Amino acid sequence: METVALFGASGVIGQGVARTLQAQGRPYRVVGRSEASLRREFGADPRAEVVTWNPEDPASIRAAARGVRTLIYMVGVNYWQFHLHPELMRRTLDAAIAEGVERVVLIGTVYPYGMPRTATVVESHPREPNTYKGRMRKAQEDLLLEADAAGRIKGTILRLPDFYGPGVERSFLYRAFVAANQGKRAPLIGPLDTPHEFVFVNDVGPVVTALMDEPRAYGRFWNLAGAGATTQRQMVKEIYAQAGHTPRTMTMGKTLVRLAGLFDPFMKELVEMYYLLTNPVLLDDSALRGLLGTVHKTPYAEGIRQTLAALRKEQEAKSRPAAVPAAT
Repeated sequence: METVALFGASGVIGQGVARTLQAQGRPYRVVGRSEASLRREFGADPRAEVVTWNPEDPASIRAAARGVRTLIYMVGVNYWQFHLHPELMRRTLDAAIAEGVERVVLIGTVYPYGMPRTATVVESHPREPNTYKGRMRKAQEDLLLEADAAGRIKGTILRLPDFYGPGVERSFLYRAFVAANQGKRAPLIGPLDTPHEFVFVNDVGPVVTALMDEPRAYGRFWNLAGAGATTQRQMVKEIYAQAGHTPRTMTMGKTLVRLAGLFDPFMKELVEMYYLLTNPVLLDDSALRGLLGTVHKTPYAEGIRQTLAALRKEQEAKSRPAAVPAAT
């Protein structure tokens, strides 16, 4: 059975794809910088092969790609280092092609679409990013699409909107989950009543593997929409209701985000992406559903329930006293 390489396996999307492959009984290779981290997360699975890489070293990238047929690319960078996206993609593509990898699946974002021109965005919407981060993500995509068009390798891209769920800390909703669980006020970035959509993180893995296995998927990109249009306020109301508390929020507008950026590099970089909160990109994924037939989407209420449960379990584990070694 072919081995699938997960580049960037330690992220929440990578862990979800790994769980899907494990459930399907398929072997896979997890690729990351830290062997200790990879073994902690995947070492209990006999089907997981742990491989470390140095993305600055072409020989290391080739070794990580050696012997695999499909490479799923989920490599993240710091929010203030988006210039690395096309650089890392170029190195990875060169290594994958040199090693005879047949297919690459890139997990992408809505950033390359830029400012939305329609109420919902289909794949034919122009890719005209209005931000630096969008241009870097588009450059990353173009490298893969151009390699596919030239017949050097098969490539496809899955676009995701914002996502949430167990383990997702870089989400507009994360602080609401934490605050609601503690009965505190949630610091949010607004406006809160603009239409928005979220993908439940555990729904992504099965879509990625189905897309990977579909020969017709390659040579283009595909949208994966959330479980329907909602708003941050509606989501927060449900989060607090399930946590058993009255919603309490504190909202930061663009000016406050900019001020926070004087002390927080992530918030500083978030300013240019603020348009997503005022001019949301709502995806139309009818093309993906037409290709795959079934795309499961966890309802928001159920996704919230699972996320709160995972958060409580995590906090309980942290609060347990460490075991005292027995005397000898």
